Amino acid sequence: MNADFTQISIFLLVTAAIGFLTYLQCKGKGHTKTDQTKEYFLAGGGLAWYYVAGSITLTNLSTDQLVGMNGNQMALLALWEFSAVIGLFILAKVFLPIYYQYNCTTTTELLEKRYHNKHIRAVISLLFFLGSALIFCPAVIYSGSLFMQNMFNIDIPIMYIASVFAIVGALYAIFGGLRAVAVSDTYSGVILLIMAVVVVFLALNAIDYNFEGIPKERLTLIGDNDSPIPWHTLFTGMIFIQMFYWGTNQVITQRAMAAPNIKEAQKGVFAAAGIRLLIVPTIIVVPGIVSFKLYGDIGDAAYGTIVGDLLPNYLSGVFAAAMAAAVLTTFNSNLNSATALYVCDIHEAYFNKKPNVQKLSGFVTILITLLSLALVLVYREADSIINLIQQLYGLLSMPILSVFILGLVFKNVHAGAGLFSVIFGVTLYALLSFEFSPFFAPFDLHYIHLMFVTLISCIILSLLLNWVVYKQKPQFQWVNS
Repeated sequence: MNADFTQISIFLLVTAAIGFLTYLQCKGKGHTKTDQTKEYFLAGGGLAWYYVAGSITLTNLSTDQLVGMNGNQMALLALWEFSAVIGLFILAKVFLPIYYQYNCTTTTELLEKRYHNKHIRAVISLLFFLGSALIFCPAVIYSGSLFMQNMFNIDIPIMYIASVFAIVGALYAIFGGLRAVAVSDTYSGVILLIMAVVVVFLALNAIDYNFEGIPKERLTLIGDNDSPIPWHTLFTGMIFIQMFYWGTNQVITQRAMAAPNIKEAQKGVFAAAGIRLLIVPTIIVVPGIVSFKLYGDIGDAAYGTIVGDLLPNYLSGVFAAAMAAAVLTTFNSNLNSATALYVCDIHEAYFNKKPNVQKLSGFVTILITLLSLALVLVYREADSIINLIQQLYGLLSMPILSVFILGLVFKNVHAGAGLFSVIFGVTLYALLSFEFSPFFAPFDLHYIHLMFVTLISCIILSLLLNWVVYKQKPQFQWVNS
């Protein structure tokens, strides 16, 4: 199917409508001189629960999820979403009360206040910053460009499409701040979820709800040792991956910290958890499974292909607009969060306490955008975009989570012990999980197990260093006690 006038017209109309509604909602709000940082990065604490829920949902649910998860073409990937519900509850009941108690703008601000050291905040912020710049930003614009290319069956180089996404997303992040990002997330998120459910029903109808001929290993939720998610990983690294992503990751928690109060924030997070439990697992696996029966093993091209083939032109234009919005909002959410980390945790701490936030953010945003475009070529070579993202982010996630756990659970832990264990953890995970290493996958452990090994190793090393090198005895004390 080739793009036609109807598709393009509806696509442009819906995209413009989302932008206009966002403008009306945000008009006259923001960029106050009294607290420029809070306004730009936390929407002045003015996000209602439904904007919190919508922004959290769409920031996570973008083309890297829909394209990447469906690209595996098996039901097993739904386990990421079911376990994510647990991560969201941990965010609501464990992390959010602490962030609000300490009046944090960034998640890493909590580390400075618990360790009484600005350097640990800066180092962890830098790692988060690199994660957004080197992993999530390029991955989302690549997967979004791939989807558009497959859906419209257009013969345009993927770098051209990626460039459009990158430029528009960067402009959104620079001029809109978090408020505009969250509002547009919610509007486009409603459209995207509705259209994604429509795709599920159309896909099932295309095979007459008959799954015969599809291998059993693609339909099971119990993965064996050779599957992307072996069943036993659910009891080791999976829960900590979700704890890290939903509880400490600035890109997600920033939305929840932008509510007027803790109750409103928790309401939004619980609503996001309900969406993830009831809707998301189906839309990220069923089209992929059906595409296997229709087209065979086509990997990350599966979702764009099945959407392009099954949706009528007038609906495909709407869906393309929602997907484009998802790409843009996930991209600019990562841009906004990475910029917040740099401005609040590094620039204000070491260079200028009162910078021009919007101007500085613009420079940082442009830098990340250019870097993301350069890395699109790297992600284009991946066999599975979602598996590559998870494996790469393991370099940062468990070492960072170890510092948060130590800071929340213990007092009298020296920041130097935590920082050294982070460096150790990044190195350890790289040695254990990447094929170039002579220590690759000891005992054939899955990379999710290796994340758990990395986390425990970092915590133990930190406590030992604290005791032996810094002569400090850690004392158990939960942060609220």
